[in-house]
Amino acid sequence: MAPKVLVVLTSHDTMPGHGPTGWYLPEFAHPWEVLHKKTELTIASPKGGESPLDPSSVAATEADPVSVSFLKEQTDLWKKTEKLSEVAKRADEFDAIFYVGGHGPMFDLVNDTTSIALIETFANAKKPVAAVCHGPCVFLKAKASSGESILSGAEATGFSNLEEDQMNLSQYMPFMLETELQKLTGGKYVKAAEPWGAKVVVAKAAGSGAPLITGQNPASATGVGEAILKALGL
Repeated sequence: MAPKVLVVLTSHDTMPGHGPTGWYLPEFAHPWEVLHKKTELTIASPKGGESPLDPSSVAATEADPVSVSFLKEQTDLWKKTEKLSEVAKRADEFDAIFYVGGHGPMFDLVNDTTSIALIETFANAKKPVAAVCHGPCVFLKAKASSGESILSGAEATGFSNLEEDQMNLSQYMPFMLETELQKLTGGKYVKAAEPWGAKVVVAKAAGSGAPLITGQNPASATGVGEAILKALGL
């Protein structure tokens, strides 16, 4: 039987002071491309129903055949998401959890108590917890059974401050992800040599040793999918 992966999308559609936001197309399209033939995927979001796709990510990936195909052929995946609080009731059915990035999670999932509890449940059960780009913000408030951050002493990555600056979006962020990851990991935030380069980190969550998989940016999305498969023994 194929392992089951819970994929979590944001429900947040507006960046205050700036405009529309949501989840970022290649950060779902590429991991899906890697995962869907070997795992059973369930897609959830805090509110359920349609999860907002960041329109800027559609424009940015017009030359990316994987994203273009996914956008055209897989719309039901994000338009008919399950409500996260309902899925959480059957958390033990899943073998891994993965968070798609985009700016949306910085405004809702980072503080979502259901999501935080789910991450803690997966990590305590030594199941892989994974996220890409802004997605690793979901780990900032998750704690091990000891009370310490699951990021404590763990190498991790996520969207860098320089990349945020280059997008001219730093002023609209509730916090800078690199800065917060640097604090919680104890200075073990890492990133690619150049902005926008691929960087995937596989570490161990503090307190449990669960696989903690993080990717820096859109270019890292395929690698995160591959790391999830590897963590599942596939």
